Amino acid sequence: MDISGYQQWIKEWDATRHFDKADPGLTLVHALEELGEVAREVLFLKGYKKDEMPEEHQAALARELADTIVFLFKLAYQFDIDIEDALLQLMERVEKRFPAPDPRDDLA
Repeated sequence: MDISGYQQWIKEWDATRHFDKADPGLTLVHALEELGEVAREVLFLKGYKKDEMPEEHQAALARELADTIVFLFKLAYQFDIDIEDALLQLMERVEKRFPAPDPRDDLA
């Protein structure tokens, strides 16, 4: 699956269920709520909160990351942004801004 295809699937899925009528501000709030849930799982996995079942938190972290990404993809389509194109542009910018170090520098 490619990123643009997934974003299109979300848009169509939402339209079928009339979820595409949601205000973008509410979409952002939902994304932030999901990001808070990501933070909670990271706290458990890093030991800041004690729990005896880290594998459950690993699975929960995967779900919460996916939930967060879905809302960000939705926010992008609500503003007619192709998130795959935006990510490709980001790759180009960071490659220029932070070029790979010359391997010969490690030999010194």
